[in-house]
Parts: sequence; structure tokens; C-alpha cells
Amino acid sequence: MTKFDLHLHSNNSDGSDTVFELSEIIKKEKIEIFALTDHDTVEGCFEMQKYFDKGFICGVELTCLLDVIKCHILGYFVDINNEGLKKLIEEGKILRRKKLETRIKYLKDVHNFEFTIDELNWLYSRHSVVKTHLANILVKRGLATDNISAMKKYLDGCKTGNTRFDGTKAIQTIKNAGGIPIWAHPLGGEGESHLSKEEFLLKLDTMVQNGIMGLECYYSRYNQDEINFLLNCAKKYNLKTTGGSDYHGSNKTVKIANLNTENSPVDFEQLNFNL
Repeated sequence: MTKFDLHLHSNNSDGSDTVFELSEIIKKEKIEIFALTDHDTVEGCFEMQKYFDKGFICGVELTCLLDVIKCHILGYFVDINNEGLKKLIEEGKILRRKKLETRIKYLKDVHNFEFTIDELNWLYSRHSVVKTHLANILVKRGLATDNISAMKKYLDGCKTGNTRFDGTKAIQTIKNAGGIPIWAHPLGGEGESHLSKEEFLLKLDTMVQNGIMGLECYYSRYNQDEINFLLNCAKKYNLKTTGGSDYHGSNKTVKIANLNTENSPVDFEQLNFNL
């Protein structure tokens, strides 16, 4: 059996592990095939490829709005030096900076909370700042016991507007960079209500029409019925199938290489996803 995990995050986005720490965990867990898929950045891939001669797939997870569908698009085998991809990522940094500044102002105006200069410098130095980073600071300040409760209490009420990539453009950019665009956790991600079959199928038609090439069918928060449903949909639409844990280190409770709610093993050969 070939152990794999095609959805991992480092501290280049909202994971807690450095790339080196993550590489050591991957070796310890004997994961043979894996992808680093940080949110809206490929910075960690430059370092990760130094630690592995084989089994590593350069990836990215782009935060998108496709038509009216909020979604995350995974890009696998992307050329991390591709100019179009680098340009899109730079555009994303501007969008995330706008979102960060809106949240900083919201915390000050609504909750009378101000970040220190050191905290602000750290936030602005990140390649990809997300809500988790702010929540972790709130936890360190003793305002919440964990980042989930911190986000719910202090940040979920903040309206940031649309700061997502255009989904169609993101899919095409991944393809132009030699990559394969996959719809990440298509029934819903961490902490989200899962779509009904009817809701999903309506969205799937739109995603396919706009160039998506596969579905993340195996996922740490999906049970076997949900996985089988996604596998059948992928077969019907002739889509590739992938699987990933969505591991974030200590920032989430997900274990690395956990590909379903039962944490039962899945062989890479079960995927329709050739290397």
C-alpha cells in the first residue's frame, strides 16, 4: 500500500509547522506521495523540494469565487516559476492585505482590541495571512481558549467583501502553469455544513463547465457514503480523483494522512490520479 496525502499546509499559510518540520513528520509517518498546498502561495514548495528526491508534488490551494460558488481550487504539478501563477499570487497578496486591514480595523472598532507593533510586523511579513493567524494572537492574549472560539467570537462578524480570486481565471492559470485544477473538499471544508447531493450536483455542473479537472473525494471530514458519492460523480463526469487530510499542524485537529472520518487507510492506487 502506498501511503499518501495530497493536501498539506505549512506555516507559509495557516499551518503551524515550518516546511522543515513538516518534511520530518512526512518522513516519520512514511508518507510516500504528498503535496504541499498552502493557501494562495507556493513559497513553501521552493524549500520542500530540497528535502525530497521523489514523491513530492508542488501544489497550491487558491481561494476562489466561481460564478456564485465560494470554493477552493487545488493546483497540482504547477510550475512554481510560472510567470502567470506568480502574477496571480501577487494579486492575491494585495487581496489578503485588504482583508487583513479590514479585520484589524474591525477588532479595534468593535472589540477595542489593538495589535502591538511586533504583532503587526509579524502579520504583514506572512506570505499568506488568514483568519487563523489573528485568532492565534487573540488566544495568546488570553481572550479565547482556542482559535476556533476566537474566530467565532471576534472575527466571524467582520464583513470583508469579496477578496477571492476569480475561479475561472484561477483554473486557467493553474492549467497554464502545467498544473491540474482539483475542487478541494467539494462537499464542504472544515467547520462547514456539508452540501446535499442536489446542491452539490448543481455546483458541479458549473465547475465542470469552467474547466475543473477533478474532485478531492477522500477527505478527513467525509464519511464513506460521502466519499462513494463523490467517486461516482467523478466517474460520471470523467474527472480525476484525489485525497488529502487538510493537515494544518496544531492549528486544526486533523491528523496527517487522515483521509476519512474513520481514519481507515487508502491506497494511492485507488485514485484516478496518475503521477
